[in-house]
Amino acid sequence: MKIFSFTVVLFSFLVIGVDAQKRVVESADAPKAIGPYSQAIVANGFVFAAGQIGSDPKTGTLVEGGIEAETEQVLKNIEAVLKAAGSSMKDVVKATVFLADMNDFAKMNAVYGKWMGEPYPARSTVQVARLPRDA
Repeated sequence: MKIFSFTVVLFSFLVIGVDAQKRVVESADAPKAIGPYSQAIVANGFVFAAGQIGSDPKTGTLVEGGIEAETEQVLKNIEAVLKAAGSSMKDVVKATVFLADMNDFAKMNAVYGKWMGEPYPARSTVQVARLPRDA
């Protein structure tokens, strides 16, 4: 299955053809959406996954332990959503990472590297002013 990551800046929308089949993906092993969006959508053989923060799916709260623990939880959440979509981490072709503090890059990158095997997906990492739930 093909994986496609779409970065939303302000409001950008990706529209598929009128005849395209799309399926909503939900996983109980990932946090529920905290707004009017889906965990992921499968359309025309591509998985479009929503962003994740380091929330424990059982409690809805951020995991403790700093950036390493949060990154680990984010990747677990993404893995759960991809599995529910019939895909896996090895199918990811593009990742976008949003960090609240670019000083956390090396620690995030170390955890990320353990999860993502070669060939590594294309990736962008940017610092943002704020993340949902102040992650």
